[in-house]
Amino acid sequence: MFCTNCGNPVPDSANFCTACGSAIQHAPAPAPPPEPQPAAPVEYSRPVQPPPRPPDPPLTPLAAGAPSICQWCGAQIDASQLACPRCGATVKAPALRSESGWGELPGRKDMAKLQFGHSFCQIEGLYVPVADVNLASGDSIYFTHHVLLWKDVPVNMTTMSLASGWKRMFAGLPLIMMEAHGPGHIAFSRDAPGEMIALPLQPGEEVDVREHLFMLATSNVAYDWFSTNIWYSTQNGNDTETHYPVGMFMDRFRAPQTPGLLLLHAAGNVFVRELGPDQTILVKPTALIFKDPSVQMQLHFEHPRTGFDLGSVLGFGMGSYRWGNRYYWLRLWGPGRVAIQSVFDRMEGESRALSNCSSATETRW
Repeated sequence: MFCTNCGNPVPDSANFCTACGSAIQHAPAPAPPPEPQPAAPVEYSRPVQPPPRPPDPPLTPLAAGAPSICQWCGAQIDASQLACPRCGATVKAPALRSESGWGELPGRKDMAKLQFGHSFCQIEGLYVPVADVNLASGDSIYFTHHVLLWKDVPVNMTTMSLASGWKRMFAGLPLIMMEAHGPGHIAFSRDAPGEMIALPLQPGEEVDVREHLFMLATSNVAYDWFSTNIWYSTQNGNDTETHYPVGMFMDRFRAPQTPGLLLLHAAGNVFVRELGPDQTILVKPTALIFKDPSVQMQLHFEHPRTGFDLGSVLGFGMGSYRWGNRYYWLRLWGPGRVAIQSVFDRMEGESRALSNCSSATETRW
């Protein structure tokens, strides 16, 4: 440190210069460094939050016991139920109908439960459905032997006696009808995809079903069959063969005194149409599922025109039109309900020469 007046070096602690006596001015002490401040938090971009959604209005509960009508079977049920306990159809499902008048089978949720007597039937699956029946003690059902899938050991099974049952055949063997008596579980299925049709029958109600579509029925449903009288014969050389496009017989189910339940299985999708008096439609015979007994049926043939026969022009007479293959139809006319399936088999003998047939109509075009 030096004196600012004479330049003589002086100690750092001296207040006066030892040479000239001048007062020593000390430099101000350096300010202490500022204390480190904490780093500001890094701000990241935040997603824009949408405004809060207003709360949904409270649902008005359906009053217990309020009446509702099932669009499929017409049963009056509690509006709080999600499915009809008689047929399993979804309650309040929209009734869709095409412009031509065909309505689709009402939707049925998987595991829909049907009630008959003190027993229940649960429809399990949507593609190859299974009818799982929980039989109560004292309740019974009957079914064809080839649709049985599994059963509990306590379920008692017996053979159902059929008048003239030897006439009925399935796959070349006699048709055997079985009865199952509760208590216990027993299940049924067909080895084909399709839809399970539940037909509740009211006292006095009847329905005609095409052969081999029947699954099961409650014991209070009467069972019979009748001859369809729908047939045609074809000839190939000296061989003559008779064909039955809707089967030689049709099953008829009836509820004589008390309501009953009938289960059918159809291939593909099911469509239903209500025919008015004398209203007529043509369907593929093998597509028919069931009909009301009031609906009448007979064969119908259509012959498309394929060209002009020039041979007769070159001969002695006037020319004539030639007609190609026949198309076989089942003519149905109302009044009554008709149900068909979207999967149908090809008609046998359609390309052969027709030698004879039951009552039929004909159109050439």
